[in-house]
Amino acid sequence: MEFLESLGYIGLFLGSFMASTIVPFSSDVLFVGVLLAGGNPLISFLVATAGNWLGGLTSYGVGFLGKWEWIEKWFRVKEESLIKQKVRIEKYGSLIAFFSWVPFFGDVLAVGLGFYKVNFTKCAIYMLLGKAVRFAFWAVLYHYFGEAVLNFKFL
Repeated sequence: MEFLESLGYIGLFLGSFMASTIVPFSSDVLFVGVLLAGGNPLISFLVATAGNWLGGLTSYGVGFLGKWEWIEKWFRVKEESLIKQKVRIEKYGSLIAFFSWVPFFGDVLAVGLGFYKVNFTKCAIYMLLGKAVRFAFWAVLYHYFGEAVLNFKFL
């Protein structure tokens, strides 16, 4: 427990942050691992949510800094495609940020929201809600089934 208190929560924060950027790994597994190691569910929830949210906001910021010319040149995406995507994003607006928790695809959503300059404050709020719901789901599952997982024995 001493390791968890000293480095575990920092690791959970950093891992959750990185998982919400373009680094491909799951903060869900990390979160549940910390819970299974004896981490405090409330502290773990707050740390994972904060790290994942700030990572999502970083992805938004990366998108915000992007330029149409770069996308067209480096990724060979035509302007017409970018305009079609912009219309789709404008249709749902900042609500899309709620789904930025979805593995792999959510990172693209966060970058796209920034790229198309969707309202930052609304995106930040919806992103926080989505990520909090995600970790709350895992915390509830752990609460009801965590002990069963710990006591599970293979044949």
